[in-house]
Amino acid sequence: MRKKKTETIALILTGIVCLFIIINQNDTEDDVIFNSKDTFEMLRRQIELPRSETLQPLPSRCQQNTSAYNVAGFSTLPDHIQDFLLYRHCRKFPMLLDVPNKCGGPLNSADVFLLLVIKSSPENYDRREVLRKTWAKERLYKGVWIRRVFISGTSSTGFEKRRLNELLKLENKENKDILQWDFNDSFFNLTLKQILFLEWMERRCPHARFLLNGDDDIFANTFNMVEYLQGQEDNDGSKHLFTGHLIQNVGPIRHPLSKYFVPVQVQESDSYPPYCGGGGFLLSGFAARTIYNMSHSIILLPIDDVYMGMCLEKAGLKPTSHFGVRTAGLSVPAGNLDKFHPCFYREIILVHRFLPHMIFVMWHEMQDPHLQCGKTNFSLQESP
Repeated sequence: MRKKKTETIALILTGIVCLFIIINQNDTEDDVIFNSKDTFEMLRRQIELPRSETLQPLPSRCQQNTSAYNVAGFSTLPDHIQDFLLYRHCRKFPMLLDVPNKCGGPLNSADVFLLLVIKSSPENYDRREVLRKTWAKERLYKGVWIRRVFISGTSSTGFEKRRLNELLKLENKENKDILQWDFNDSFFNLTLKQILFLEWMERRCPHARFLLNGDDDIFANTFNMVEYLQGQEDNDGSKHLFTGHLIQNVGPIRHPLSKYFVPVQVQESDSYPPYCGGGGFLLSGFAARTIYNMSHSIILLPIDDVYMGMCLEKAGLKPTSHFGVRTAGLSVPAGNLDKFHPCFYREIILVHRFLPHMIFVMWHEMQDPHLQCGKTNFSLQESP
């Protein structure tokens, strides 16, 4: 009798699992491995969710540009490049998280002297937390306000996507610093992320004076930024400024195995205009608005920093080089010296590719009032 009862329960559970799979047949990307314990727990959580969370309507999606299939050699291109060509025209996506009062409202946004605009993927929680506690902390410095926003899309699919979205939602509830749109947060969508932010800025923060645009793995010195920007003669953000690690006389990388591979189907020209490395650069509010205005008539290119250069070129403007922006890293003098000694970083604006714990340590070491740096041993050199 007990065996029959067990078999009956097992049969019922199997039926529930089958029903669950059928209902979620469009969520095949989840790659869920069903076992009895995991499945039962997942079903239990799903049943306990409020109706508003389980039956949310799908956001409207931009349709494919099917003419891309007619592009010569389309079928030979990597999948991510095919996807880019099919959806290249898409620039409108639902906004999931907003901070409408970040700049005090559009009319008061001129009170924001420096807006830190940090590109971050949903899963990079540890990076965001470290930046909030160190160089990206919102503060009043030398009489001017520094504000912060992280800009993000969505990652993964199904349940994992929902969990990551919930993570950003919780972060935003606590910190009020995340802008998120419902598009795939990938390397080839970085340009889209920039355009969506600039559209947000036009609506929410049109008069911010200066911006840092950077990745979430940079170490930056916001105090040096403010001092540099306050030293700009006759420029309160209403004139052109776009500076960083200047790159020029280069063109698309045509090697298919490169992360930066751009085939002729995406960009025919073999040359790029001058641009600043996308790890981080400083720009005025005027330059940001100009780039946004130019972007309306320039087709998207997946390499976001190059695209910024294209927009500047169309406006008749040029980026400039700044000694303190080191997106290619620091050149530390030879010898038995610690390349992460804070004295090497006291003059910089930003350095790319820092691990979260190194950002935390470096920031606090640089704030040490007893830090002493000899000019001979700790002078910066130009990166190769």
